[in-house]
Amino acid sequence: MVDAVRSAGAPIPGAGDIFQILRDGTARTKAELAALTGLARSTVSSRVDALLAAGLLAPAGEAASTGGRPPARIAFNPRAGVILAVDLGATHATVAIADLSGEILASRTHPQDIAAGPVPVLESVIAEGAAMLADSGIGEEVLAGVGIGVPGPVEHSTGRPTNPPIMPGWDRFDIPAFVRRRFDVPVLVDNDVNILALGEQAVSWPHVADLIFVKVSTGIGSGIISGGTLQRGAQGSAGDLGHVQVPFSHDSPRPAGDERDLEAIASGTAIAAALRADGVDAPDGAAVVDLIRAGHTAAIDAARQAGREVGEVLATVVNLLNPSIIVVGGSVARAGEHLLAGVREIVYRRSIPLATQHLAIVQSRAGATAGVLGAAIMVIQQILAPAAVDARAGRGAVRVLAGQ
Repeated sequence: MVDAVRSAGAPIPGAGDIFQILRDGTARTKAELAALTGLARSTVSSRVDALLAAGLLAPAGEAASTGGRPPARIAFNPRAGVILAVDLGATHATVAIADLSGEILASRTHPQDIAAGPVPVLESVIAEGAAMLADSGIGEEVLAGVGIGVPGPVEHSTGRPTNPPIMPGWDRFDIPAFVRRRFDVPVLVDNDVNILALGEQAVSWPHVADLIFVKVSTGIGSGIISGGTLQRGAQGSAGDLGHVQVPFSHDSPRPAGDERDLEAIASGTAIAAALRADGVDAPDGAAVVDLIRAGHTAAIDAARQAGREVGEVLATVVNLLNPSIIVVGGSVARAGEHLLAGVREIVYRRSIPLATQHLAIVQSRAGATAGVLGAAIMVIQQILAPAAVDARAGRGAVRVLAGQ
């Protein structure tokens, strides 16, 4: 057989490259893999055998025979390991266990004050994760990685929060090193909106390569997926929508000299402050959500205007990045369609027609586990990358979940 890959002058696919073909869950024979890669069957066979020994692939029955013994199929084994996924919010923590396909196997949410500081918060979620592994009958030796989302800016390359406004005591704290004292596996950390973007895409828009997730809650931020890849920027600050100064509009009730950023104008906290200035009892963003759901006219109008202000910033983003989908989430967005209506009103009016021709602006659909799902996906993308799989396949047989 002619080796198509080598004749093209490209690197010869290793075990990790062959594994990527099988991550779609479709069972294939070694002969089918040889045809797809252009490799000799003996080369494919040795690499598949290494992946089987590593537990990343598993037998998947037999294909139809064309004469003689039916060929065996192999498929991705998502139970070759598990991920501990953590979504930390300002006042809550969700801890979950996911397999290597991203399926959530168990999840728990409990109150947690992020302002308590990194040591008590991380000790709490580590203990929760260890208990969940034990309760699920999953040995810690099967743990393949830990993913953590936090509500503040993160230098992704180090996993350290950087000047997080609502996380006192967390600045430059080495989260990965602290967690690895208990779980000696890869530990990845990102801001909460980035992991929400990954989770939302996986649940609701798996075939969309250009998506922006916008969270409007206590603060405002966005996660950008462009060309199928989460964009973090040079230092990890990409998507910091909340600190963009809002362009002045003659339609806005704001004065012409207002130079506040988007978070100071349109977040749940900002809406509450504006309502209080008008004599409405709205101590915080949660109260705003309650008022909107109760049909309070001033709160609904304020949410609609906040949506317009978000739209003023997003219109520029749409012209610049040309996404297919803008997903709006967070507590204020979940209170109803009012904020979303304001966003649509401005984006469709201010962005160029080509950019909005097929643009959908929708409410988040992924639900309460979107954050932990995104945290799991973040880890999976790293540990199942071709080079990482090559390394695992080279180590030989490993433990997998019972029954696999």
